[in-house]
Amino acid sequence: MTAIAPTLDARHAARRTGAPWGAVLAGGFLAALLLASLFPWIFAPTDPLSILPEDAFQAPGLTHWFGTDQSGRDIFARVVHGSRQSLSIGLLAVGLAVAVAAPLGVVSGLAGGWVDRGIGWVIEILLAFPGIILALLFVAIFGGGIGPLIVATGLGVAPGYARMIRGQVLAVRNSGYIEAARALGHRPWRIVRRQLLPNAARPLVVVITLGVGQAIVWASALSFLGLGAKPPAPEWGTMMAAGRDFIANAWWLTFFPGLFILLTTLSTTVLGRYLQQRLEGHR
Repeated sequence: MTAIAPTLDARHAARRTGAPWGAVLAGGFLAALLLASLFPWIFAPTDPLSILPEDAFQAPGLTHWFGTDQSGRDIFARVVHGSRQSLSIGLLAVGLAVAVAAPLGVVSGLAGGWVDRGIGWVIEILLAFPGIILALLFVAIFGGGIGPLIVATGLGVAPGYARMIRGQVLAVRNSGYIEAARALGHRPWRIVRRQLLPNAARPLVVVITLGVGQAIVWASALSFLGLGAKPPAPEWGTMMAAGRDFIANAWWLTFFPGLFILLTTLSTTVLGRYLQQRLEGHR
């Protein structure tokens, strides 16, 4: 036992003082992905739409790191340039979801009574359907393409955000410092603007971080089904859809776009969990 105790103490000390390597790696990957989406030519100067039939179906190697597709297009260049579309779809979809959900959640939490019940019923009805089903419904109504894909993904996740924001507003509204502000005679709008909304919005940082990865997965799934970006757009889901017919002989066509979807989702999840721990006061 005497030999084990120092080891356990050292581990606990390392956890308290050591760097969060998972969050560092996740943040580094997302920063590189953001840089690639803004300046893709830094990483891949090759045109992602350039067709070279003589280079079709080349396996990953020194010339083409991720191989080439059926038209001879460089997969690495398409994945790098596709980060702009995939990341933009995720960010815009989450932004739309928050823009729709925040007013509903705040009004529902503050108003109470029949307003709260009415908004709550609408949210519960929408939550009865899986979000991806709602997104499919919106795409079926408004058609495919990048714009409808962003709207469909954002509206698909908005009900869950609205319920979370409503619950947070209710929790903050009944807290001690809000009661103290009322006792001091502060005006209701001042209390809402200076204390309630800033504290209720803190979890949104975590939700937005986690939601970007979820939105990218949903958008890629819709694109894979042919309801999103149209070929030959270098969007990750569209690339996977185009490569599924050749998966037996050219596995790299679907592997690398799918790998970047996985890494992006994993990175946003790890970073979101880390931010959540920091907001809750944990190291």
